[in-house]
Amino acid sequence: MQWLRMLTSNYFINMGLLCWMVAQILKVLLTLATTRKFVPERLLGAGGMPSSHSALVCGVATAVFLRYGFSSVEFAIVLVLGLIVMYDAMGVRRAAGEQAKTLNQLMGLFGIDENSDGPQVKKLKEFIGHTPIEVISGGILGIALVLLASW
Repeated sequence: MQWLRMLTSNYFINMGLLCWMVAQILKVLLTLATTRKFVPERLLGAGGMPSSHSALVCGVATAVFLRYGFSSVEFAIVLVLGLIVMYDAMGVRRAAGEQAKTLNQLMGLFGIDENSDGPQVKKLKEFIGHTPIEVISGGILGIALVLLASW
């Protein structure tokens, strides 16, 4: 129980987790609103609107900014790492999702599926990266939540 008290006593972790959880819940609600289907995978899955990665890193960066200021080394570290996470979500992870989509289409063209004879194949996850608007929305969400929580 000591570890739980220690974990929940860190303001910056709490703000990051709050931002992540709200973003994940919003993904479920937006998916429900647009597809009329409850997709529980959206609660923990990567990709989609808004970016929970961006919400988390921007939330933590905002909390560090409010506590230590713009000129602090803590803010500089969080900002740089946050920008890397957001760039990666739009770049590498999005490209991997696009490649997965193409490979899944190719498997369908050749009649290869999870029930085919031969080597075991599994459909690849296509929903792992973000568009720029999803990343920006997640970032704005993280900043807004921390500002509201500290108000």
